[in-house]
Amino acid sequence: MSDSAVKNSKVTHHTVEADFAGQRIDNFLIKLLKGVPKSYIYRILRKGEVRVNKGRIKANYRVQAGDDIRIPPLRVGQESKPGVVHKGLLQRLEKAIVFEDNKLIILNKPSGIAVHGGSGLSFGVIEALRQLRPEQRHLELVHRLDRDTSGCLVIAKKRSALRGLHELIRENRVDKRYLALVAGRFPKDKTEVNQPLRKNTLQGGERVVRVAADGKPAVTRFSVIRRFADATLIEAKLLTGRTHQIRVHTAYLGTPILGDDKYGDADENKRFRDRGLRRLFLHATSLRFKLPDEEDRRFVEAPLDDELQQLLDVLTE
Repeated sequence: MSDSAVKNSKVTHHTVEADFAGQRIDNFLIKLLKGVPKSYIYRILRKGEVRVNKGRIKANYRVQAGDDIRIPPLRVGQESKPGVVHKGLLQRLEKAIVFEDNKLIILNKPSGIAVHGGSGLSFGVIEALRQLRPEQRHLELVHRLDRDTSGCLVIAKKRSALRGLHELIRENRVDKRYLALVAGRFPKDKTEVNQPLRKNTLQGGERVVRVAADGKPAVTRFSVIRRFADATLIEAKLLTGRTHQIRVHTAYLGTPILGDDKYGDADENKRFRDRGLRRLFLHATSLRFKLPDEEDRRFVEAPLDDELQQLLDVLTE
């Protein structure tokens, strides 16, 4: 570890809360011991320096509620503090919450805000929500949205809700719907695109996704909502969750999403920028799902922001 590491010279003990029961001990320690390199955590596990209920365990041990975890003296790297989110953005995110209970927060994420910090960003939605809800110790992103995409974003307050939703997502039992305004005339009122996608990294480090025979399976169902003179409002339902999936599939059909600087048509983007569209017209409009421990399906909608709605209001059919 680096010389700036801070030595914790004492043995510490941690009692596992019920919400973390079933998690592997290595993953549990990685989250608990922020600032400690993963290699160091695996080393102390391998050497038997971590004890659970006074006994040795392996890295694949799954913790149980009430377990007493003995953690040896550590040299913990100084954890970088997340950027302080200014009050205006916190208020904006508070107003953007469309649903909240004791398990979940569902946010109508504004366009232009990343879901988490990193890659030069000091904070994202999740860091901001942790400042907004300091009493909620276990806030975690359930899924992601591209920075430029707005709409429904789910944050779990409890690990049990996080696990349940991840299971639903893996089994394709979360009905996600998006609205997109695409250039030109969409080919059919209803169509399904089944084209595999592969991530590519360009020389400058930019990540671009392409349709490729050796890519991962990707399926999107599209329905036309409204046809305009030079654009089409469509609904997209994801059957898989690949990076940039809707953006690449609409471009594959020859009708790219307006405002898309990566996969879109530059001339069409300029025309619509002159009409007030200064962002990607892609919005996660609704979610339907039923948590494993609940009887009723949840349905949450996120309205379009003013910029997108005002554009639709002035387009001619």
